[in-house]
Amino acid sequence: MANSAVADAAPLIAFARLGMLAVLPQVLGEVVVPDTVAGECLAPGLPGADSLAQAFAAGLLTRHADAGGARPAFPQLDAGETAAIHLAQQLSAAVLIEERLGRAVARRLGLTVIGSLGVLIAGKRLGLVASVGATIAQMRRDGYYVGEPLVAEALRLAGE
Repeated sequence: MANSAVADAAPLIAFARLGMLAVLPQVLGEVVVPDTVAGECLAPGLPGADSLAQAFAAGLLTRHADAGGARPAFPQLDAGETAAIHLAQQLSAAVLIEERLGRAVARRLGLTVIGSLGVLIAGKRLGLVASVGATIAQMRRDGYYVGEPLVAEALRLAGE
């Protein structure tokens, strides 16, 4: 799917809660996490924080300093989304991001945008994910919002 991707917090937390962080580098290549995003994900007591800490220690995820230099502000985005987009620009990498506004900004900047459902579909094609539908259902039980039209399209693309 990509050679590398810079990740925002939401997909990292979702895959951590699913126990599927190992799927990310198998689908995306190197998964780079800006310091700002890592700080958001590793907060004590946050769901998935322990799994994410283990993934960093195991080398499944690579922590990276936030992008340097003068960068435009995106007042409609949070600090993690902004950091992920800026670092993806700096590294010429794809960006793994969920939020609609963040995806729109990244696309306007010419970045390749990947979402969690895209990773699941690619993972199924690689034999890493048994069922996209069952995984989405678990994500929803974990409180992850995915709209019905997007679920229907993901299931169609996954052949489910």
